[in-house]
Amino acid sequence: MANFRDIFVANRTKIWVGAVTLLLVFYLVVTLQRAVLLLWDPEPAARAIGAAYLVLPVIGAWALIRELLFGARTERMAKILEAEGGLPVDDLPRTPAGRIVREAADAAFGKYREEAEAAPEDWRSWFRLSCAYDVAGDRKRARAAMRDAGRMFAAKR
Repeated sequence: MANFRDIFVANRTKIWVGAVTLLLVFYLVVTLQRAVLLLWDPEPAARAIGAAYLVLPVIGAWALIRELLFGARTERMAKILEAEGGLPVDDLPRTPAGRIVREAADAAFGKYREEAEAAPEDWRSWFRLSCAYDVAGDRKRARAAMRDAGRMFAAKR
């Protein structure tokens, strides 16, 4: 039987996501409550601020749901690739501080880019390309490639 520490270490990311999600939901509820209080104020300026304040919980809830769905889909895709043996191997050299050597990441990136270009409709190749972008330090493109992989994955289901 696993002890508490092992369970925590194995689920550390999910625990932190849950904690941050709870804090954001609390913030959104408080913001919504304040917006309603301001809307009931007799002062026109307070009502205007209350109306504007209503936008924050809506945008926050939309962003939260979108990111949670993105994370869940990414995890599903990773589990499928892991079961198929298709996840990229983490064998790149590292600096003494533990960071991946940039030149090695850039060299390995070409392989994954060519794979995605050869199979532009395959979510697996875009998932691996996203991992390569991430290792190369290009977080914006990594996220975009993962979103593309997620769209293709959802379309195949």
